[in-house]
Amino acid sequence: MMTEAALELVDLCKNFGRPAVDHLNLRVRRGELYALLGPNGAGKTTTLRMVAGLLLPDGGAIRVLGADLAGDPAAAKQKLAYLPDDPMLYNKLKPFEYLEFVAGLWGVAPAVAEARARELLEWLALAQYADELTEGFSRGMRQKLALAGALIHDPELIILDEPLTGLDAAAARQVKDVLLQHVQRGGTVILTTHILDVAERLAERIGIIQHGKLIAEGTLEELRGQTGAGAATLEDVFLQLTEAA
Repeated sequence: MMTEAALELVDLCKNFGRPAVDHLNLRVRRGELYALLGPNGAGKTTTLRMVAGLLLPDGGAIRVLGADLAGDPAAAKQKLAYLPDDPMLYNKLKPFEYLEFVAGLWGVAPAVAEARARELLEWLALAQYADELTEGFSRGMRQKLALAGALIHDPELIILDEPLTGLDAAAARQVKDVLLQHVQRGGTVILTTHILDVAERLAERIGIIQHGKLIAEGTLEELRGQTGAGAATLEDVFLQLTEAA
């Protein structure tokens, strides 16, 4: 029996004078960590922004856990969280205030929001900074607080665009641990990254897009099989596939 899709893209298109996403078909299973990879300009960020509802597609369909984004946008968006590569925070808010604010936008009950915010700040090692304004936060602290904001309404699907860029080793490890725990709890994570070692270690399945089209997909072993690359690293497989395409 086919596993329920957390995200399904059907003939998704977006043009900016030229095709950025070109009839993209993609199916991410519920409960997996999926890495969407591609060269610069391949259409990764454009795809994620359409899934998040920040860009309107020129054609095709997006379904989030069975909810059609165009037909029932509120139902689809309620099930997901989107974290861009440079998330915006409110500099004059403290971490707890920021999380309460975001929780209120999602309609989370205040008592639930408070408990969840405290749990997330502890989880991401930010509790000690609870009384500081976010304007003084480092890149890593801001990234972790933005991730907490994405998780505050307990979404089933988390979509992250380059979540580890600019993070030191300790912060990157914390973010990776949070994502893996989300999947272990039955959630789904889709991320883009140029750090192919991260995708190789974390992702259950990998999709590679180029010129807005999916050119390869599968586990690392399956991608190796497509290229005849034996025990090659994901970097080697990725370069072979994209150069061939």
